[in-house]
Amino acid sequence: MVLNKQHPLARILTYLILLIWTIAVVYPLVWTLLGALKNNQQFMLDKPWALPDFPLLWSNFSYVWTKYGFGGFFTNSIIVTAGSVIVSLFLASTSAYILARFTFKVGNTLYSLYLSAMMIPMILGLIPLFFLLNDLGLINNLLGLIIVYSASSLPFGIFVLVSFFRMLPRELEEAAYIDGAGYSKTFFSVMLPLAKSGLISVAIMNGLTIWNEYIMGTVFTNKPDLYTLPVGMAVMQTEMQYRTEWGPLFAGLFLSIVPVLILYIIFQKQIAEGVTAGAIK
Repeated sequence: MVLNKQHPLARILTYLILLIWTIAVVYPLVWTLLGALKNNQQFMLDKPWALPDFPLLWSNFSYVWTKYGFGGFFTNSIIVTAGSVIVSLFLASTSAYILARFTFKVGNTLYSLYLSAMMIPMILGLIPLFFLLNDLGLINNLLGLIIVYSASSLPFGIFVLVSFFRMLPRELEEAAYIDGAGYSKTFFSVMLPLAKSGLISVAIMNGLTIWNEYIMGTVFTNKPDLYTLPVGMAVMQTEMQYRTEWGPLFAGLFLSIVPVLILYIIFQKQIAEGVTAGAIK
């Protein structure tokens, strides 16, 4: 006897809901790409929802990359996002391992402080952060953005990774200690690889947040050559709306989405494992 067999109607309804959800997610991406291949006439005179005419304007991508300095915005975002994710992952993983595997008096207090920091919006700290970075000479400096983003990503990383490290069997650590491995070697060689799914999940979530962050990027940088993608796109949109350059604007939007899509496609299995690991004992 087969238990929990799904009713055919329930299966059809499930597939229908998933199909509708897929269309709702994919259609805006396809529409953005199609918009990037149109000229101004097709936007202004034709129906904006119509397919682009031939020949397709692939030149919109190269135009926005060079004319508006999109390549510089893109490079700055990659540097800031990659640097912030690496720093926050290192700090979060080491802190989470200590909080999860070692018992000391202030351990629970520190963990509670990290969790409480997740409830405080970063926008509340913009003014003191600005004066602090200004005193340190880190205004209009990508290093300043990396430091701020790393610190803001730390509570979430610790919250997720503490659960991962608590799930790992202690026998693995004990075996490593018996073989002569110290705390550092046990962590980097044994425990950290076992938490790979959690690390990738935290990296993707924090990276996506940093990649799309706008407010702090605007406040802490005011030089065009240091703009990240969200700030640069906002400036581009302001200029393009008066020049009716909608095709290049859609091209820039699509280029800003591509890295996120690639990461999700490559690491979708690890992300799913990281999201569900905390719910499975």
